[in-house]
Order: sequence, then structure tokens, then C-alpha cells
Amino acid sequence: MNKNYSLDQLNNIAKEIVANAKHKILLFNGEMGVGKTTLIKELCTVLGVQGIVSSPTFSLVNEYLTDKDETLYHFDFYRINDEEEAYDMGIEEYLYSDNWCLIEWPENVKNLLPLETVEVKITLLDNGQRNIQL
Repeated sequence: MNKNYSLDQLNNIAKEIVANAKHKILLFNGEMGVGKTTLIKELCTVLGVQGIVSSPTFSLVNEYLTDKDETLYHFDFYRINDEEEAYDMGIEEYLYSDNWCLIEWPENVKNLLPLETVEVKITLLDNGQRNIQL
């Protein structure tokens, strides 16, 4: 998947990601402010999360329950100092739980990630649109 989109197309983009993802661990790459959290919020909606979705910048992980009684994990490793912090929080249990794991700033824990992941790269374009690549 390689597409340009505007924010009003976010719901369709999220649906395409869910339909095309070969694994449930999604790694979100892009500059600060490009829209990673905004896209993750829409993915949570598409996956049936009820309630407020927010960035786990300080808690490192937020856990959400879907309308199908499934658990979804949203990670933000922007402020992590070293991979040991993620290891100490039990990242392996989350990643091998067979639940959706949506990870912002995955490069900060790259040595802890399984091989079977989906990289989601978001780039801001000059016209205000975003480009997404899976």
C-alpha cells in the first residue's frame, strides 16, 4: 500500500490498513506531528475501541478493549531512555499476545521487536496531504 490521503479520508485509510496488514504488530514511523497518533486513533475506532484513545507518551502503553472484547495495545516509545525500560515493562508479553499492538517510535526498541511486523511510514507532503506506505 502506497497512497496519498487527506485527513477527511482517514477512516478509509484505517480500514485499508486493517484489511492489508499481514500481522497485528504495526510500527508507525514518521516525523513528530505527521499524524501517527491521529491515524492510530482512527485505527482504534475501526477496530471497535469504545471510549477515548490518547497517546501513552508518559505511560508507554495504553490498553483498550474493543466491542468484540479483544484487547488492543498502543505504545509510544518517544521518551524511552533505553530498551531495558521496555523490557522491564514486559514488552514481550504484549508483543506475543496475538493482540493488536500499535507502536509509535519503534526505532527506540528495535532490538526487542519480532520479525513479523508491519511498518507504517507516514510522510507529510507539501500540499498538506500525507503519504502512507505499508
